[in-house]
Amino acid sequence: MKNKTKITLERFETSKYRLIVEGIGVGLLTGLLVSSFRMGLEQAESLRGSVLLAVKTGGVSSLICALAALICAYIVVWYASRKVPLCTGSGIPQVKGELLGQMEQNWWQVICAKFIGGVCAIGAGLSLGREGPSIQLGAMVGKGFSRLSGRLRTEEKMLMTCGAGAGLAGAFGAPLAGVVFSLEELHKNFSTEILLSTMAASIASDFVSSYIFGLSPVFGLSVEGKLPLSRYWMIILLGIALGVFGVFYNWVTAKVQDAYDRLPRRSMRIAVPFVCVIGLAAFFPYALGSGHGLVTEVAAGNFGLSMLAVLLILKFCFSMMSFGSGVPGGIFLPLLVLGAISGGLFTVGAGNIFGFEDIYLANFVILGMAGLFSAIVRAPVTGIILITEMSGDFKNFLSVATVALAAYIAADLLHGKPIYDQLLSRMLAKRASYGTTEETRGHKVLMEAQVYIGSRMDGEKIEKMLLPPGCLVVSVERENKEIVPSGSTVLRGGDKLILLCSQGDVQKVEEKLDNICRKIKM
Repeated sequence: MKNKTKITLERFETSKYRLIVEGIGVGLLTGLLVSSFRMGLEQAESLRGSVLLAVKTGGVSSLICALAALICAYIVVWYASRKVPLCTGSGIPQVKGELLGQMEQNWWQVICAKFIGGVCAIGAGLSLGREGPSIQLGAMVGKGFSRLSGRLRTEEKMLMTCGAGAGLAGAFGAPLAGVVFSLEELHKNFSTEILLSTMAASIASDFVSSYIFGLSPVFGLSVEGKLPLSRYWMIILLGIALGVFGVFYNWVTAKVQDAYDRLPRRSMRIAVPFVCVIGLAAFFPYALGSGHGLVTEVAAGNFGLSMLAVLLILKFCFSMMSFGSGVPGGIFLPLLVLGAISGGLFTVGAGNIFGFEDIYLANFVILGMAGLFSAIVRAPVTGIILITEMSGDFKNFLSVATVALAAYIAADLLHGKPIYDQLLSRMLAKRASYGTTEETRGHKVLMEAQVYIGSRMDGEKIEKMLLPPGCLVVSVERENKEIVPSGSTVLRGGDKLILLCSQGDVQKVEEKLDNICRKIKM
């Protein structure tokens, strides 16, 4: 009988078209699941609006019913978080952690807990988004597909990447962003196999989502046209401001999580944002929920300068309190809303200072979302494509790219850490097993890596890679030809490496490859 290592190598060599077909299957299943999740959230948020209206007009009995519903939502969220700890938070760090071999999630438990917990938390009014849960749900669909069909661990990671991209595509109607996010942020590998299979999954998921919700973009903004070049100085200033804001956002996120960790019980941590819902529902309901509708209102000019400032502060604070508590829910949509408010505030403020009536408010709302995403997540290409697809505006691609670049550079100069890397590092620092065992850490997996032109290994022998013990370079692909490598094989920029290692060593190998193959020598 063939050993698993040999089977892994043989399957990898013939996996391209099979992965595309499997990616379509994962995408269709993810599209159905994420669309159901999205419908559940819309119904829950609609119900919340009806309850708030009833409380205003119905007296004490309506208030008692509303409080009872809030308590029920709290109990469900607490129970889901307690029974399935890896369903908490955004879910994206958990997916990254599993791809790095540091976590092992129970796919069906996470799907159930994330779905129910996310609907109850966001529906109750917590300032959280659906994108992180959708990405985790999609990744777990890919994992479940792999487990039920008996795939090997290398294929499983690829199918999880497919599912993650399909989750983002289905959540926001953004298939290209789903592909780029999966490759840029999760898999960190632009190989043909991963690209094609993830693209197939994202397109399939978006097809299902579009069939259910229609072809209209998520944000139906009325954009006047292209920003004139005379306004580009404003774009650069906005990008710098958003870069600083993004670093501050990530810093505050860490501090809020530190504060929550001082509370001795999970039930107490989860109770904090639920109690805040009561106060905000009474005095400032605009801050409740993901804030999806606020983007359109800000772009339409429905808020003045002072109202935008208050909205930004309260939405920011409540988003921190909601996410820091560790309930199931993401930060994508709330941070996009904060970016939209920031763009609106910047434009209205600049108009008051320089004395012009700005007809490009919607443009700057879009720019605010792209810039803040780039600063916080540090995935500028994903941000550019995501905001373009979500807004349906392809006329301002240059200005969106400009603000994303300016925000990224500003955040990088301030040494801000990408939010999902920050969250994953925080989880791994607790040194919990997260479901892994000696057996799972010992499973053999294949990894791909590109040798960048100008990197340390460009022109060096394989033996100088100094990889961790047990990790081998099993194949080198150069100009579409495969080379069977030895220690004396000289690598060139553009080579694609196939490496075999234990699942528990994936993170160490990735860090090593980042330093020697993916960084340009200066």
